[in-house]
Amino acid sequence: MKKVIVACGGAVATSTVAANKIRAILKENNINADVQQCRVSELSTKASDADLIVTTAKVDRDYGVPVIHGIAFISGVGLEKTKAQILETLQ
Repeated sequence: MKKVIVACGGAVATSTVAANKIRAILKENNINADVQQCRVSELSTKASDADLIVTTAKVDRDYGVPVIHGIAFISGVGLEKTKAQILETLQ
């Protein structure tokens, strides 16, 4: 099973929207994954066993895990490209 961490500033609003959309995309594509939410400030302790990090906030740090900027799940701009990146990373 893959592990995806969805992070935002407060781990409430934008990460919830993004996480729900990511779960739907993964289900549609038969990818078994555990999608968890956290604050960006918690990534350093949670990233080590993740396969992918999706953030709705700016992240410059290298966690040794692929990081995809997921603001498209909020704005709608570039959504298909973001979906494709997530699927490519997890397949």
